[in-house]
Amino acid sequence: MSHRNSPRRRKIGIACYPLIGGSGILASSLGAELARRGHEVHFFSYARPVRLDLTAPRVYYHEVAVGGSSVFRHPEYALPLAAKMAAVTRTEGLELLHVHYAVPHATAACLAAEMLGTAAPRIVTTLHGTDITLMDNDPEYRGTIEHALANSDAITAVSESLRTQTLAALRVDGEIDVIPNFFHPAAQTVTRADVRRELGLTDEFLVVHMSNLRPVKRIDLLLRVMVEARLRPRMKLLVLAGGDFEPYRALVDELGLGNHVIIRKDVAEIERYLLAADAGLYTSEKESFGLSILETLFHGKPVVAFDVGGIPEVVGDIGLLQPFGDVAALARSLDSLVDTPELAQSLGEQGRGRAEAQFSAARIVPMYESVYERVLK
Repeated sequence: MSHRNSPRRRKIGIACYPLIGGSGILASSLGAELARRGHEVHFFSYARPVRLDLTAPRVYYHEVAVGGSSVFRHPEYALPLAAKMAAVTRTEGLELLHVHYAVPHATAACLAAEMLGTAAPRIVTTLHGTDITLMDNDPEYRGTIEHALANSDAITAVSESLRTQTLAALRVDGEIDVIPNFFHPAAQTVTRADVRRELGLTDEFLVVHMSNLRPVKRIDLLLRVMVEARLRPRMKLLVLAGGDFEPYRALVDELGLGNHVIIRKDVAEIERYLLAADAGLYTSEKESFGLSILETLFHGKPVVAFDVGGIPEVVGDIGLLQPFGDVAALARSLDSLVDTPELAQSLGEQGRGRAEAQFSAARIVPMYESVYERVLK
């Protein structure tokens, strides 16, 4: 692949959480794409990010040891992260730190920059929404978040909705660039029939939900939508769980959904399951973007979801969106897809077209490169 028209090759550090969640997945995907475009990328986290391929050229991982000191009563992360960032910057000559979340990653990057003085790299902070949630739960974090943003050379947000929310909630002196998430589907080595056979399915309509199962994802409402669906006997719900599903087992039993719910835990290869699905169902009460929704669209599956946050920016007028909390309306939307296969196919094809046109790596990654070049000049 030719990179003659690409920006100058840079040495970039990326800090993210390693878990299944939008920020970690975006960071891993972005780092991989940057490396393909010739940049040298160094990842910082307490564990290897779940989708990070360390065999790829120009991709490096630096593990941050947590809880190694006997001085602190509780595990400390920001300090060892800052120390690791500073050490790697000294030895590898990092020019820029791209951190995902203001707390703790931008905070650590700011401390590393102070330690390095004139050799400090530039800092780009990407907001995914959790910083605002953190501040909502504990207002004392406001000052820390604002300090991290004030000391960032650039700030990006994954949706216009999050940008607006951030400006309303925080004092931000600089601009916030909106750069949406992207997705690059992998080539599949299995067939839809293979995966459905593995899941024990025949002709059931398979509804998929992917999330880290945090409270904001409202798994309780997800399950109640299935109960309300008139055509539930013809459906199965597949939950690709990036968190612990056990707290919801009692509700599954209470609602009589035991034979209708399939759980797959800590799934790294989500695409093989999307291949087997017929639609995606998402019930978040807050969602800055919805990377799982974008992945669902890329695989040509229609999306049923609540109309919150950045979700409308992802699906446009193609998704079946309903007001938050209207479980019955989401259930009717699911029924319509089961009742009318041609509708499901049409919406899926339109969704894939929108995803490929608006949220491809080829379109989004250069936006980040442009920000990098701006702050490095």
